[in-house]
Amino acid sequence: MNYPLTFRFKLLALSPQIYVTDASGNTLCYVKQKLFRLREKVEVFTNDTMQTLLATIEADRIIDWSARYTFKSPTGQVLGAVGRRGLKSLWKAHYDVFAPGAQTPTFAIQEANPFVKLLDGIVSGIPLVGMFSGYMLHPSYIASRGEGGSPTLRLTKQPAFFEGRFALTQDGPADDGEQLALLLAFLMMNLLERQRG
Repeated sequence: MNYPLTFRFKLLALSPQIYVTDASGNTLCYVKQKLFRLREKVEVFTNDTMQTLLATIEADRIIDWSARYTFKSPTGQVLGAVGRRGLKSLWKAHYDVFAPGAQTPTFAIQEANPFVKLLDGIVSGIPLVGMFSGYMLHPSYIASRGEGGSPTLRLTKQPAFFEGRFALTQDGPADDGEQLALLLAFLMMNLLERQRG
């Protein structure tokens, strides 16, 4: 993948939408989350025409803090999975990422500083001042190989007006299958964290 990747969120849309582009501005994928589903299933397309399905992300249970989300290709091949660490994620976001074929977590995604995320949530809720929170506070999430291992990818909120914008940068090596699993994990994590506030 041609890093850094950019995640853009439409803030004024009825249902969450994410556009992912690479460093050259090429669209890698597009997600439009359907509302009111008891059992989460997210479809990831190659672009916003939604004609070519890239992958699906499906929860293993109905609404749960510890749900595991499996990534599958259009042919049904498992591309990996991500799971939130239940109560451990209430204060500081913590997700386990499983690479294709892995039975134990390959990567751990954690918030770099939970205070920044808390302040960002508080400030963005203040009328007028909240419009500028995207320029002041920049939460980031780090994917490390194993618990406490070396950083592989980092997702950081970027300054933006009337949209959410994140940059995904590479800090360490990962093969193509691992990179795809991490990209899908960061997409799902963003959808879940936006719901959390």
